[in-house]
Amino acid sequence: MVLTEFFAAQLEREAPLSRQALARVPEGRPDWKPHEKSMPLGYLSQLVATMPGWIAMTVLQDELDLNPPAGPGYRPPATGTTALLLQAHDESVARGLQALRATTDAHLATPWKLLVGGRVVMEKPRHEVIADTFTHLAHHRGQLTVYLRLNGAPVPPIYGPSADEGRF
Repeated sequence: MVLTEFFAAQLEREAPLSRQALARVPEGRPDWKPHEKSMPLGYLSQLVATMPGWIAMTVLQDELDLNPPAGPGYRPPATGTTALLLQAHDESVARGLQALRATTDAHLATPWKLLVGGRVVMEKPRHEVIADTFTHLAHHRGQLTVYLRLNGAPVPPIYGPSADEGRF
């Protein structure tokens, strides 16, 4: 199997898992956080919803500057309701799959850069950045399930049943 097919299949497996968690995010609590050092629920859920789009960005762009010297960069989509959150996720997944299906393994071996204020802070082959994106997504989706639990929302099954969905 080629990398593009491997990553597309992985995205197709992971997307419904994230979507289940996002569908259970309680509305009207975007600023809620379990601790003062934690990220707010709204930001976290938006992050989980849009991370599959990072795959498209990694394929289609040579770099990303988180604080571009020329001014504002990426602006995330509005995700203030469950419907908008799920729409952002679905669009993000579609962009990721489209980019993977339109590229080659040779392209995924080329370098990609992350910059902050014009300075390179990371440079890796695109395939490593994509692999790291899946790990990063799993981390934040797990974090989101903890937020769900603490807000009284049922936790969906991710890689097996949850306490809310029954046991084996």
